[in-house]
Amino acid sequence: MSTNPDRDRLSPEAQILYDVVSTPSVSGDEGDAAGVFVRHASALGLDAHIDDAGNAIALRSTVNEDDARSGRAVQIALLGHIDTVSGYIRVRTEEGDLYGRGSVDAKGPLCAMLIAASRANLPEGIDLRVAGAVGEETAGSIGARHLAPQWRPDACIIGEPSGFDGVTLGYKGRLLMTARATCPNTHTAGQQRSACDQIHVFWQRILARAESFNEGINGAFYQIQATLRELASTSNGLEQHARLEAGFRLPPEVSPKQLIEILHKLRNEQQDAHPELRIDLTFEGPEVAHATDRSDPVVRALSSAIRAEGYRPRPKLKTGTADLNVVAPIWKCPIAAYGPGDSALDHTPNEHINIDEYHRSIDILTRAIESLAQELVAQNLQAELATS
Repeated sequence: MSTNPDRDRLSPEAQILYDVVSTPSVSGDEGDAAGVFVRHASALGLDAHIDDAGNAIALRSTVNEDDARSGRAVQIALLGHIDTVSGYIRVRTEEGDLYGRGSVDAKGPLCAMLIAASRANLPEGIDLRVAGAVGEETAGSIGARHLAPQWRPDACIIGEPSGFDGVTLGYKGRLLMTARATCPNTHTAGQQRSACDQIHVFWQRILARAESFNEGINGAFYQIQATLRELASTSNGLEQHARLEAGFRLPPEVSPKQLIEILHKLRNEQQDAHPELRIDLTFEGPEVAHATDRSDPVVRALSSAIRAEGYRPRPKLKTGTADLNVVAPIWKCPIAAYGPGDSALDHTPNEHINIDEYHRSIDILTRAIESLAQELVAQNLQAELATS
């Protein structure tokens, strides 16, 4: 007898997604959802486990002993994330959509990759790895950073929502800043600026610098974006304190290190003009922007698969960040992001994914994995012949 008619009406593929979405996994508390993922991965025939960082890992290999000994194996990584931001959304299906926190960002893409990995017709010599990484929604990205030095993929697909016919070629960089202004307590009738005044001036100078950089540059991907995240102030009767938290999205031309140098310069100039003022700056979450192009083998494989399913691929550049920013500089392999879902619904109270789109993405990923595996194995063989 059914205990969940809403779930039981779904296809087996959608039931996997329903189960993973139904299991809360806010960053730092992903263990239960990782266990559900591993259980389904094992049922699909993959070798699954939870690693030391808490990542949910599923492995499939067609590597024989000779290939393993000679190092001819081709490794393909499908890297998604299983953690979500906070905020409860009742899991349910309505008019062909599955609602729930993480359905789009990014359990839909993760489950689609898992199912495609189990279905793909692989040639010999393929080491296929699926990861539901933990902590992607935090500045630390601890799951991806744990895998980055351990895996050495020849190609990687990042599981993030792009729409079933979209391929994400790159993500902007990031830097998070906290500025703390301290100055002597003043009377409101006095001439000296308060800590709140000073932190406001500092922020306006930052915005002016960003606007100057962006002048004449078209496209948000290539501009500096500065967002004020939080403001607060206190006073103990002797000193005033103001705190400002901000986030920056950076184009490929600006590294976090370069931006930090600019921010320190702006801070120093303001302190020099106001000796009574101290502004302390701290930073976290630095990520360098990364972008590829349409000739990238992963981009080509995904785009060809989309065309084969009867759709026109849409290349995208995203203004956010993803675990792609973490692993791409280390792995230095062909890489792009793909997955079902509308990224405009990320983190919103209305987060939901279209179930038909989810199924289409599984078919597209299956084709892409197959063609990418064939291409990489052929390249290995050609390289071996050339050196023999």
